[in-house]
Amino acid sequence: MAVIALGLGGCKEAPVPLEIDNSLSAEEIAAARLTPEVMWKMGRIGSAVLSPDGSALLYTLTRYNMAENIGVTVIVLHNMDDGSSRFLTDTSTNSIAPVWNHDGSEIWFLSNRSGSMQIWAMKADGSAPRQVSNVEAGVESFALAPDGKHLHYTAHVHVKDIKSSDLHKDMPKSQARIYDDLMCRHWDYWDEGDYAHIFVASTDGTHLADIRDITGADSAWDTPLAPYFDGDEIAWSPDGTMLAYTCKPLTGTEYAQSTDSDIFIWYAENGAQQNICKPIACGRYQYNGRAAAQTPFVGYDKYPVWAPDGTKIAFRSQRRAGNESDKERLFVYDCQTAMMRDCTASFDYNATNVVWVDNDTLCFIAPIEATHQICRVALSGNGNVEVITSGDHDINAFTLAGGRCVASVTTISMATELFEVNLQNGAMTQITAVNKEIYDNIRLGEVQKRWVRTTDGKQMLTWVILPPDFDATKKYPALLYCQGGPQSVVSQFWSYRWNFQLMAAQGYIVVAPNRRGLPSFGQEWLDQISGDYAGQNICDYLSAIDDVAKEEWCNADRLGCVGASYGGYSVFYLAGHHNKRFKAFIAHCGIFNFESMYGETEELFFINNDYGGAYWDKQNATAMRSYANSPHKAVADWDTPILIFTGERDFRIPYTQSLQAFTAARVRGIPARLVEFSDEAHQVFKPQNSLVWNREFFGWLDKYLKH
Repeated sequence: MAVIALGLGGCKEAPVPLEIDNSLSAEEIAAARLTPEVMWKMGRIGSAVLSPDGSALLYTLTRYNMAENIGVTVIVLHNMDDGSSRFLTDTSTNSIAPVWNHDGSEIWFLSNRSGSMQIWAMKADGSAPRQVSNVEAGVESFALAPDGKHLHYTAHVHVKDIKSSDLHKDMPKSQARIYDDLMCRHWDYWDEGDYAHIFVASTDGTHLADIRDITGADSAWDTPLAPYFDGDEIAWSPDGTMLAYTCKPLTGTEYAQSTDSDIFIWYAENGAQQNICKPIACGRYQYNGRAAAQTPFVGYDKYPVWAPDGTKIAFRSQRRAGNESDKERLFVYDCQTAMMRDCTASFDYNATNVVWVDNDTLCFIAPIEATHQICRVALSGNGNVEVITSGDHDINAFTLAGGRCVASVTTISMATELFEVNLQNGAMTQITAVNKEIYDNIRLGEVQKRWVRTTDGKQMLTWVILPPDFDATKKYPALLYCQGGPQSVVSQFWSYRWNFQLMAAQGYIVVAPNRRGLPSFGQEWLDQISGDYAGQNICDYLSAIDDVAKEEWCNADRLGCVGASYGGYSVFYLAGHHNKRFKAFIAHCGIFNFESMYGETEELFFINNDYGGAYWDKQNATAMRSYANSPHKAVADWDTPILIFTGERDFRIPYTQSLQAFTAARVRGIPARLVEFSDEAHQVFKPQNSLVWNREFFGWLDKYLKH
């Protein structure tokens, strides 16, 4: 039995160890099957970063205690030369976001060992840990400047009073919140007047001094952007004199309807700020090396990255306003000439996780045919993008240093592991195996890549996952998986919520199509879904399940349909339009009523783009088509048992959408069950909630597809 003694964070006295047992029981080994309980024993690799000379790798590892309903994260040091690994951090608390200092002699990280998340530092061997920051609100992200004498960090600050107890001092027990504009809530939290700001400070390695809020003390917006508050949206220049960051300096209704974030530069010398994404700043830009008239940067512009010599900034840019799923173009801004260049103008895929290899060359990750690969482009070249890696896998992030590249990789059959990547030939060598014991003792199903002909004559990549020990002479029930997003690729991902191998291990064939509206097949394929939710993509779903249902080993009389978010909408829509194909439905946080959804959600730019506009805009043909095809309008044709999941803290697709669907099903006499989580939002994260979710999920399917 492998037991790691870990402790709970937030305790100032000696913490009580939290035991993490990731060993399989004798019964689990005998069953040799992936179950929800087995899956929650898996270690989860997080961020990874190479030392400056490439000789060592830091990564985080999270494991969970189901009885305590909690997980703990530690920092692991991996020797790239001999392959050895060891824990560096105090296992009684959470330690996250490790980075190296400029010469690799120290490791800086965030830890809650003093009671709240603060910046800590230690020697490269893990010895002599010391607390550096003491920020009252806690630190959410940070990064050292290259000189090691400065850093930036992010923390929430109180900007305006919204609670009635603050506005009405004589009513201290009142719990009201008072608003005069939109964005009252976002994702899973109510706006209470607190916003994430960027702070810059000097440091001698033991404490912070000269702390400055560069966002502006009265700024009522978040930097980095809500709801993810990703510290990678902020970057130091190589000489530490400038900071580039993402900001959307809007408020209220304007903020709710806009994706117009920009890249700003803050100058340490005088505190000046420059927006490089607006015409007054950038004048003209280059298109394939030729000057062209300036196109305003009115969509998301995010994730600035400085060139090694500090003369250029690369960033990801979306051209179309209000479209969060527009192509992510790789732009480079020349700080000396203020010229812009689109480096992926002839490349029909997104560019993410951008890293400079040298002053002329950039690497990035692109989704290509339902996988994620590392690509390369040279500024001195002709604009051609080279795809370096290949194969059925997802490369989700990578780190470069000392001539080495290490990537975080998943497949449908493997949770995140770290691989060294040869950037010359794309060869990949696995360097971690944190879940080897589990993989050695369970059987996983075969993953097939299937090209299905759609109703409009296209070819659609569909993953088909077979149950372990598949026998072609038998018949198996099948599940149509409907992806959320809606613009999220069905790639080689490993999910701890919607896990294809977990579904297959319970005896189901899983059919996961890359229907219209998903990335990695070009922008035309992706764009088709916006304004046409009930159109070609729904036909694509049915083409995929009908194609597999023809197989002798598929029981066409035992088909289920499952999905979350947009996938939940798909389930609600298909419930009224499936022509009796399915015997069971499961929808998680799905959109049921388009009109009420418009008034309940928070990021209105999404609805305006994907529906086509507001429900009262009667002259808008696209919007009127969307609302006419709202799932709730076909409830009279519902005839199949349906299980509905929702989270009470979900403000993206509020739980009231699920309540409406559940009410409609029960009033019509259709077997239905509602599972509502009071402490979850759009996804289910907590360990025990996850096990309840899975028990209900597979219990419903087994009841209606196996009996």
